[in-house]
Amino acid sequence: MRIDPRAPWANPATRTNGVDRPELTRFALIGAGWRSRIFTDLARALPDQFALTGVLVRRPETARERLGAGTPLVSDIEELLRPAPDLVIVCVSQDAVPLWIESLVSRGVPVLAETPPAPDLDGLRSLWERVGSSGLVQVAEQYLRMPENAAALSVVRSGLLGTPTSVHVSSTHGYHAVSMIRGLLGAGTAPVTVRTHRRRARVLDPLTPEGWTGSVEPVERTTTLATIDLDGIGTGLYDFTDNQWWNPLRTDHLTVRGTHGELRDGTLVRMADPRTVVTSRLHRAATGRGMNLEGADTTSVSLDGQVLFRSPFEGARFSDDEIAVAQIVAESGSWARRVTAGADAGPGPYPLAEACQDQAISLAIDAAEPATVRVEAEPWMT
Repeated sequence: MRIDPRAPWANPATRTNGVDRPELTRFALIGAGWRSRIFTDLARALPDQFALTGVLVRRPETARERLGAGTPLVSDIEELLRPAPDLVIVCVSQDAVPLWIESLVSRGVPVLAETPPAPDLDGLRSLWERVGSSGLVQVAEQYLRMPENAAALSVVRSGLLGTPTSVHVSSTHGYHAVSMIRGLLGAGTAPVTVRTHRRRARVLDPLTPEGWTGSVEPVERTTTLATIDLDGIGTGLYDFTDNQWWNPLRTDHLTVRGTHGELRDGTLVRMADPRTVVTSRLHRAATGRGMNLEGADTTSVSLDGQVLFRSPFEGARFSDDEIAVAQIVAESGSWARRVTAGADAGPGPYPLAEACQDQAISLAIDAAEPATVRVEAEPWMT
């Protein structure tokens, strides 16, 4: 079995002296919403790898309460950029994201924007027209950097499934699920046809972001099913039920099918030779279980003894989402330092064109039903 070195954990730009520990990334932050807290927590948890240089906010008192005491708050953009960070993370409302991206690009500052980069198609097109050619914008799409998803991507790129032909994602919503489908198929920004169907059904929904409800009465929830046909590449099945992130009765599923096998929820079925089918399981290693006293932490995901994913952040006790966000920030920091140095930075970990495509397809899924929507001839598509 050959594991492709393009897997996110194996990116040489995130390695220091052969150890999977990213170099120090100095980042500034715009916004103090609920999602901003994960970025400030990165700097607190791993000060040798992430340094928060400042947070631009409108209401300092509210921001301090939300982000924690000691957060370096500033009130204007010039102060935020003095001294210059490696990059600025834009973590504001969807309507405001394009404005801040454009402002930072006009100053020549590398940007990592939260998803999505604009709320609608007109906004995406306008943003691309203004900054698409700058090469200064990455987007914090992290889902294929979660440990088990990253391991699945390594399996696909290893060739064990042959050529991937379809991906079924039932775990997250919108552009996040789209990014997983496109990434696992290796689809790039190819034209897409989207067909959507919605149905309502009753289900117990015992847990929400506010906590356990205590209710034992089923409620109506909408399930959205969409086929995403990527011209000549493969097919994605988008499958999401309202509140699926929180509802423990609606578990996560990921299936990748290829010409020579299938990976379904961590079980790999493939041909060992022309007459033999074999089955293997992805194995997730973690500390802190039973008599292990190292503390709860994800360490690696392997297949038949080969490591597919190894966490660069062991010891931080991160959740999967935190591991993935830390990874995209570290990769973006490495990219931004190359940009600033005038080196060939390459496309970066998740360029603006990829995020625009994710959002355009997500908007097509959200179109009124019954609907067949074609995504093609957009300015970011090559």
